[in-house]
Amino acid sequence: MSGVARSRLQEERKAWRKDKPFGFHARPETADDGSVNLMKWKCHIPGKQGTDWEGGFFPLTMEFSEDYPTKPPKCKFPAGFFHPNIYPSGTVCLSILNEDEGWRPSITIKQLLLGIQELLDTPNPNSPAQSDAFVLFTQQKAEYCKKVKRQALQYPPPS
Repeated sequence: MSGVARSRLQEERKAWRKDKPFGFHARPETADDGSVNLMKWKCHIPGKQGTDWEGGFFPLTMEFSEDYPTKPPKCKFPAGFFHPNIYPSGTVCLSILNEDEGWRPSITIKQLLLGIQELLDTPNPNSPAQSDAFVLFTQQKAEYCKKVKRQALQYPPPS
């Protein structure tokens, strides 16, 4: 199966280079010896303009298994990332990343990253993964927005 995962990721990499959304970054990890690990990607997702996330450039890792694209990648922000649908470990809770819910092998890396960007500003209160962020989002929206804006400042775009 590993040949399938790696060849699909090679194709994804080519497609990404031709048509990546503005402000996004995604590339396979490069080892110290210069070799490329197609199974682990380092990504950055920009906060959408006009939202509390604007100005942030949020780091995310995507780890693919040998079962990809049958199984979705694991997508993680840094541990402690503040969001109702991000576990304290940083793991993203999103239906299209769940093989028992919305995952389909036809979903591309580009679609995943755009979906995660959309999730940032439109949390799903029916699928909480982090109690502090969930409580603020559902009960103290102004405080939640302040905390999101402070977090965005912690992840400035590279200069």
